[in-house]
Amino acid sequence: MKIDKQLFYLSLFVLILTRYTAFSQVSMVPIRHQITLKEAHQGSLSIDTMLLNSYQVMPSNINKFYLDARRVFARDQDNFTDRKVIKSAQQNDIKLMGGPMLGDLKEHGVSIWFRPSNILAVQIKVRSKNGNQETNYSLQPIAAGADHRIVIDDLQPSTQYHYFMSVQGLQIAKGSFKTTAKNRGNEEVRLAFGSGFHKIGLHNPNLIHAILERKPMAMMLLGDIASDGRKNNLGLLQSDYLLRDLSEPWQKLSANVPLYAIWDDHDYFGNDSGGVPKNFTKDDRAHLRKLWKQNWNNPPNTVNGLYFNTRIGSIELIMLDTRSYRTNENQGDYGSYLGKAQQKWLSDVLKKSTATFKIISSGTMWSDYVTNGKDSWGVWDIKGREEILQCIETNKIPGVLLISGDRHGARGFTIPRTSGYQFYEFEPGSLGGVPGPPAIAEDASHQLFGYKGSGLFAFGEFTFNLDGVKSQVTFRLINELGEIMEENELSLNQLTPKQ
Repeated sequence: MKIDKQLFYLSLFVLILTRYTAFSQVSMVPIRHQITLKEAHQGSLSIDTMLLNSYQVMPSNINKFYLDARRVFARDQDNFTDRKVIKSAQQNDIKLMGGPMLGDLKEHGVSIWFRPSNILAVQIKVRSKNGNQETNYSLQPIAAGADHRIVIDDLQPSTQYHYFMSVQGLQIAKGSFKTTAKNRGNEEVRLAFGSGFHKIGLHNPNLIHAILERKPMAMMLLGDIASDGRKNNLGLLQSDYLLRDLSEPWQKLSANVPLYAIWDDHDYFGNDSGGVPKNFTKDDRAHLRKLWKQNWNNPPNTVNGLYFNTRIGSIELIMLDTRSYRTNENQGDYGSYLGKAQQKWLSDVLKKSTATFKIISSGTMWSDYVTNGKDSWGVWDIKGREEILQCIETNKIPGVLLISGDRHGARGFTIPRTSGYQFYEFEPGSLGGVPGPPAIAEDASHQLFGYKGSGLFAFGEFTFNLDGVKSQVTFRLINELGEIMEENELSLNQLTPKQ
């Protein structure tokens, strides 16, 4: 009887411990300041300061530096190299004003972006997880506060690495990444993607933890990320990027997951903006493009620092600028959405690509099921969209996946063609958990799933299993608890137009 009691209490203890462990793994960091989308759009000093401290009270030196820099940026034309910004960073012991941010992942390396507060030489030690390889790199900053990149290019394919950044022997940052496989052979590749951080989600440790737990090789960000409708105010745009870079959750994401980013309207001049809006100039657009390029770590082959294509193993990423090339005076005409040069570039990239799968991003939706295509392809360039889809069908280009953003919430659709083929579009626009259109379209006959945006912090994920003709991809929608909300498996055959 005594043994039975011992077993009972031992079993009870194990059960309680198991329940506690399971709970602790999904326990949420509570929010301190609930910021609405309207408030994020306003972006006042008090609102942005609350965003910085929305889940935790940030250290006093970080808050002090942000406030000092914000006062400088309020003058509009000042930037990170301003002597007052640099002085505050140094006085508040801020070694990195931004970064590290990983990007441009390759089979032999990665690019590391950062913004130092001084011109002391930066050393980076890169070490393979198994300890078999260790390489050292160094960069002498040209100016404090300027954006810098170190390209790591002599590593081994399909290998996990850790890196450590230091100045004068003092470690200032660290992170990890995995190089891609060679552009052939069997492999599994996991990519995360989403849109609509709207500054709010950048500070959500629960969402960032859920992304990191999935261990994506890279992540695609489809717009409405770090700034919110600052028009042509370069100072406030830079204060938004500083707000991003001082966020601890963002630092964990950017230091450990290579990022590929393209803008949408709120990163651009403002809501529903495109081309050169009324009362602005081409010079204003050029300044915004330059600022964007300075604050992201996209591949070097970007056009005007914006649209680009790149390979991650056997997957080709094609990220489009669906904002700055619009022609407002010819809305609805062919070429008025991407501009004729980008339209041709896209067709050429698709025809030349030898990748097994191709992901094509659009800032706003490819389909017109939600809000009747408001501000997207159906309004701006039906002929241009048709040309792209026909190009894929006519040339029997395999493995094309369409992704989009802008519409808050999370939805999936098929786009049927008269040939009997259908495209698949996935739109997880819930990185910021903000309200938006209805979850389900009025005509839901081609809808795979739908969720409202309000309170839904979620991201999309593609997991590619590459095995020749048996290759397949699985889409998952995952929330900030790490729960899989939706799952759709597609074979390469389903994503290949037939004769």
